[in-house]
Amino acid sequence: MSELLAPAGNIDAFYAAISNGADAIYVGLNSFSARAYANNFDIDTLKLITEYAHLRNVKVFVAMNTILFEHELNMAFKTVDLLASINIDAIIVQDLALLNYITSHYNTIEAHISTQVGIDDLDGIKLVKSLGAKRVVLAREVNVEKIKEFKKNCKIQLETFIHGALCVSYSGNCFMSGLLGMRSGNRGRCVGCCRKIYTLNNKTTNKTYPASYLFSMKDLNVSNDINKLKMVDSFKIEGRMKEPSYVAGIVRYYRDILDGNKTNTEHIYKNFQRTFTKGYILGEDPKDIVNSLKPNNYGYLIGKVIRVAGKKVTIKLNKPVCQNDQIRIETNKVGEEVSFPLVKIYDQQGRLINESDNIINIEIKEKVEVGNLVYKTKDIKYLNEINKTYPKEFKRLPIDIIVQGSVGKPLILYIKYETYSIKVESNYIIEPAKSKGITDENFKDLLSKLNDTPYYLDNIFIDFESNAFVPLKIISSLKRDAINKLNNERLKFSFVKKDSKKLIVPSYDKPYPTISVQVSNDEQYDACLKMGITDIYYDNIVPRNNVNYRDLYGNLLVGGLNGVYHYKDTNTITTDYSLNVVNSKSVALLHSLGVDKVTLSYEINKDSINDLVDNYLKEFDTYPNIEVIAYGRLNLMVTKYCPLRKLNMCGDCKKNQYTIKDDIAEFPIKFNNDCTITILNSKTLNLVDDLHLINGISSYRLVFTDESKDQVINIIKQFQYKLNNINSVTKFFDNQKDTRGHFNKEIQ
Repeated sequence: MSELLAPAGNIDAFYAAISNGADAIYVGLNSFSARAYANNFDIDTLKLITEYAHLRNVKVFVAMNTILFEHELNMAFKTVDLLASINIDAIIVQDLALLNYITSHYNTIEAHISTQVGIDDLDGIKLVKSLGAKRVVLAREVNVEKIKEFKKNCKIQLETFIHGALCVSYSGNCFMSGLLGMRSGNRGRCVGCCRKIYTLNNKTTNKTYPASYLFSMKDLNVSNDINKLKMVDSFKIEGRMKEPSYVAGIVRYYRDILDGNKTNTEHIYKNFQRTFTKGYILGEDPKDIVNSLKPNNYGYLIGKVIRVAGKKVTIKLNKPVCQNDQIRIETNKVGEEVSFPLVKIYDQQGRLINESDNIINIEIKEKVEVGNLVYKTKDIKYLNEINKTYPKEFKRLPIDIIVQGSVGKPLILYIKYETYSIKVESNYIIEPAKSKGITDENFKDLLSKLNDTPYYLDNIFIDFESNAFVPLKIISSLKRDAINKLNNERLKFSFVKKDSKKLIVPSYDKPYPTISVQVSNDEQYDACLKMGITDIYYDNIVPRNNVNYRDLYGNLLVGGLNGVYHYKDTNTITTDYSLNVVNSKSVALLHSLGVDKVTLSYEINKDSINDLVDNYLKEFDTYPNIEVIAYGRLNLMVTKYCPLRKLNMCGDCKKNQYTIKDDIAEFPIKFNNDCTITILNSKTLNLVDDLHLINGISSYRLVFTDESKDQVINIIKQFQYKLNNINSVTKFFDNQKDTRGHFNKEIQ
């Protein structure tokens, strides 16, 4: 049976998950977690709860699924060492440097590839498997037919999300939060730009469509069709930012489904949800995967307003309500609603009541109208019921106990569990009974009381001399000693840190930066040729996701690990910004895999780039071959969802240009040939005046989207002029060696 993997953002959620039947739990640390605003755990607490989980045969995974800057690498590696020392089962990773460290140093910890890496095809799976990964958390866009193909063709654990919040962007390929809100989603600090209101604008016709939550995804829910996913090794519930009651309720719901128990389908709606979609995994039409009316807890329909008289509002119910339930009344304007707890409820006669399933009266200050729908967003009875489920034992483990004893000898207990056999004996010497001896029933009654343990008594065998006596407290004490000894034996483990082999990387001379260019049309391509540019990305680009592999030759711009694997033996590869590379060891790993040039993520700054180059040079005695995007409208996100399809305007992208606009800026939409879309930044990056501040760059890339031929030529001229000056000065100083034979540093 597939593993049920639950989230825990705090210790109560951890106990809630175990108490309701999770097979494994994933948590975050106070650092390096893609849910930086969850409470998360420190190492000491994590050690205690890991032991608690392991005694109940529940695994613990730690999410360290952020990108790591140069100054963070040593601390991240030390954290892995600490996690190994407390017997964590697996670490979920995004950064290639961290993946390599785990797999090259430890056999006792599995490396699981985060969904942030965006693995969505067989080539990507094969590459990370070759790097030592034991599991892949698949991109949320992967459908069930692809998963069947993966299982058939590659022996590796596959994990997929089955419930909870969805990113509208391909995970790990959203930079909207980092570039607009200065809080990187790849660093666990997403501000949720996709949950804002946007207007869609047709720039060709100047038509503006009504504002809505155009990119706010519904929550995933595959519970009705989970049997179609039985080939998946691990079912993952999203929710490290959710309350313990949410974790308890959702885990229990899926546990009952997987175990074939009867479930109450209404319960799923009593937990936080933004309405539900079965997701790309089960073939949901992309136009139906967004809830454009509301970005947060939707609740479930319980009635409507039938009368308004001043502050007094009358509601006709079709579902019961209870005092202290939370309700919301949906108004007629997107983004506006009335939400409040039901502190006082009145019946039709004006009497205070505790609950009702018919007609109620309430008093509120806010304005609502007759016909407004009423939803319940917090069901107090359900919450009280679910909160009672933890901390408790979900399923106890069977043990056998053997009792041996006779007059003049110590009492001996044996406990057997699976392959473990524990023996303890008392210091107390058994005496003849003065009146009545200890009976078999006495032993059974006392030794079956295991409520403060994860065990239950399955079988007991008693070989105790009749008319012999042992104080009951001796038996209880011996039982505790035996259980503690069993627990200690079960928690024993050993780990060895292996010596890692140094990566073998190609040698590159000190670079004098050149210009590469990425273009969007033939006119721009011709302009680049006219300006003498030879390194051009146009029809040789392999995207990160949704790849339709073609026969390509020469230098390729590859957006994901899948393309690196697919073209590794036939082409020269430059990896794109979308691999999120921000440290020297990730660059080295890609070089060791045959990648010629690595484009750094545009979440990196100049100081981190300089640190990267310096550390690479120190460790490998050669420069890296790296590229930096220095001009262009940066990609904010790439998504499989298209707002035109949502509005039943599929195909209009071929005739019109569109943008989306929030309360601050307007963002162009690029419609890709594979029906994905790219949202571009409203501002254009231009580093032409900062090039002298960065060292060790092989090439600066200029990315052109809607620029004219003349604009392309002018921009290239600016960069060529600046780089010619920088390279001339640098070469001059490089020819001036100091007395020790070392090159001087470039002018800062």
